[in-house]
Amino acid sequence: MGGLAAALAFTWFGMVIAISFLETPLKFRAPGITVPLGLGIGRLVFKALNIAESVLAVLLLAALATGHVDGRGWIPAVLATVCLLAQMAVLRPALDRRAAVVITGGEVAPSRLHLGYVALEVIKVVALVVAGALSLA
Repeated sequence: MGGLAAALAFTWFGMVIAISFLETPLKFRAPGITVPLGLGIGRLVFKALNIAESVLAVLLLAALATGHVDGRGWIPAVLATVCLLAQMAVLRPALDRRAAVVITGGEVAPSRLHLGYVALEVIKVVALVVAGALSLA
């Protein structure tokens, strides 16, 4: 089961890297993409990503629970899951509300919510690499 846990951790890692650190910043540089349009796309993409991440988190924790690994991957896997839960329960709803205002033509005051989301993404990807590596050890 260590191989399965590692595969799940690295798949989750890859999805977050591809969406959060590649697609999202590039989207706003594409010709014709306005901020409201980019935010609308981002809301859909991150909702789908969070659903996929939730499935991977459950599967990863289940693989660690039923596997014959020594359990060292538990701490980083739980840390990644806690980051995801904080993003889904606290940050993404607040960011969605702000995006909705911008999409409808309103203005929002500066905020550090995105920095918090990115900080949790960084912690999450490091935790997933560690969880995957420890699952293989």
